Amino acid sequence: MQKYGLVGYPLSHSFSKGFFNQKFVAEKIEASYLNFEIASLRDFHSIIDSNPELNGLNVTIPYKEQIIPYLDELDETAKEVGAVNVIKFFRTRQGLKLRGYNSDIIGFSKSISEYILPHHKKALILGTGGASKAVAYALAKLGIEYRFVSRIPLWGQFSYADLSADILEDFTVIVNTTPLGMYPKVEECPDIPYGFLTNRHLVYDLLYNPNETKFMKLAQAHGAVVTNGLQMLLLQAFASWDIWNE
Repeated sequence: MQKYGLVGYPLSHSFSKGFFNQKFVAEKIEASYLNFEIASLRDFHSIIDSNPELNGLNVTIPYKEQIIPYLDELDETAKEVGAVNVIKFFRTRQGLKLRGYNSDIIGFSKSISEYILPHHKKALILGTGGASKAVAYALAKLGIEYRFVSRIPLWGQFSYADLSADILEDFTVIVNTTPLGMYPKVEECPDIPYGFLTNRHLVYDLLYNPNETKFMKLAQAHGAVVTNGLQMLLLQAFASWDIWNE
């Protein structure tokens, strides 16, 4: 039996295990999908050693960047982005090789494309973790200029305190890549000036649990078009399966 899984911490919110195991039953695929919740990547090799049937892994918060030194190689896109959410296992005469990919780019690009309007020229990316890198790469491919927003901004980035009426008038796409508002901490949300949002704004939350986050509710109350990350998650899962089986 084939085995796949998800590496991250925490994983109580995870959608992937249920999705893939239902897929395997429905399509009569002899495989299983497990959660590997580890508090440190020091335990990553023990997962590999203890599960010789593994054919592939997904990677989620907070390890999309940290996992890279544990891999043997990256595909060109993952190398350019600097973040990995899919690992494919290659078994050769020389031993096991792990190759990293990024299917978040595929999922985000396809899921946001239907919402992009001609006036959407600039985007704010809230957060600077591994998911934000995939979002930035996808936005650039879609021809949308972006700036990161961080609690501790680097050169060229905004702080949350910088976000003025003028900035939000200019940047009409806002993407939350932080875990703020994820179950069970559903009362949390990014600290942006929601009062400056209008019906010209597209607000995209990569979170999908809960279905409607506080971030989305506050934005929608000011007329913004809002969406969550569920479609992105489905699309990246389809892409993960394609990567593992191509």
